[in-house]
Amino acid sequence: MTASDPRTPHDGSGCCPEYARLGEVSRRGFMVGAIATGVATTFGSTVVQVAAAPDAAAAATRGRGVMVVLSLRGAADGLSLVVPHGDPVYAKARPRIAIPSEKLLVKDDFFGLHPEFAPLVPMWQKGRVAAIHAAGLPVRNRSHFSAMEELENAAPGSTVRSGWLNRLIGVDSNPSPLQSINLGGTPPAALYGTQPFLSAGKIEDVALAGSDGNAARTRSLKTLWGAQDGPLGAAMQATFSAVKEFEPVTRSSSNPKKGVTYPSTDLGRAMAQVARIVRTDVGTEVVTVDHGDWDMHTDVGNLEWGAMKQHTSELAGALAAFFDDLGALGETVTVVCLSEFGRRVAENANWGLDHGYGTAMLLLGAGVRGGYHGTWPGLTNGPDTDLLVTTDYRSVLAEVVKARFDTSHAKVFPGFTPRRVGAMIGQ
Repeated sequence: MTASDPRTPHDGSGCCPEYARLGEVSRRGFMVGAIATGVATTFGSTVVQVAAAPDAAAAATRGRGVMVVLSLRGAADGLSLVVPHGDPVYAKARPRIAIPSEKLLVKDDFFGLHPEFAPLVPMWQKGRVAAIHAAGLPVRNRSHFSAMEELENAAPGSTVRSGWLNRLIGVDSNPSPLQSINLGGTPPAALYGTQPFLSAGKIEDVALAGSDGNAARTRSLKTLWGAQDGPLGAAMQATFSAVKEFEPVTRSSSNPKKGVTYPSTDLGRAMAQVARIVRTDVGTEVVTVDHGDWDMHTDVGNLEWGAMKQHTSELAGALAAFFDDLGALGETVTVVCLSEFGRRVAENANWGLDHGYGTAMLLLGAGVRGGYHGTWPGLTNGPDTDLLVTTDYRSVLAEVVKARFDTSHAKVFPGFTPRRVGAMIGQ
């Protein structure tokens, strides 16, 4: 804390009560959803969800690379991450927390990046980072619970519990649980559905609990469940297959490429594990990771202190290390950063920002057309004014899905007609 810091540094206690309860409720919701739509089997902290009768041993390697979906939980303020310095309302609405124009990175006449994005500037200059502003849900929603579910289901009005990533994986007729993996926390609603996926706290958790490498115990478990018919027997067999198929990852080196150091944060550790999955190529095409919390009702701070400085530094450092670690393999990976909604235009009395509407999305890596994208709606100043949404977030995701998976948006975002954003090459 510096002499210019007038408040206690953000420790997470400034979030709204709804967001504070989110972890427990969403974890409970996952188990209900998994059992309702298929069968979930759990070994230790590893969860494998399978459909009624899949051939889980068949890893689906389609040669399209990997998409990492990084969720900035808690409603990230896009106006701080990608600063509209060319809009005069921005600085007027935030007299204490606005980032000075002269401090911004890779600035054009209107936008610039938060200074803590410095580790990503080399990628930006190579055209491998895109920022899409004024993006978000088609209808304003300031509830973390319902906004996250709406964002991840991506099918307004549907009564089917199915997430957009589950539908994407479902394009394959017989996907493997390793085709989509969640690391580090509760699986997002985007993975819910009938298609298989694997979720684990970390790579080392993907193992048969209690076996400790004991071949006899493993044989006993397989004998016990091998003769079982029905969904539970199929689920257990699928779990054995998934753990076996994942062994190259668990045996892989945890050391990053020489000269690369990941931040000593949850996100840094998670991205290091994602890099291990990419390097071992077990057929994984989708990985989900969370980075939170961005619910900054207090202590957003400025360039010397505060939650925004800390979180942005963690985000940029982890992503830069991830792509440095992958080297040439980074040309096969696209990272999508998104949040359920943004923050208000005007700062509040607590050096913070309350729930808003539009925000910024980030794309990094393979297939990305770098630079600033989107249609700017203009800001207005007032206690309840929002950044309006001019780009439906599904239009951005539709371009990623088409460019990286050669899959029609109609199969992943039912009933939606995207508008061109141009953030992916060829789209």
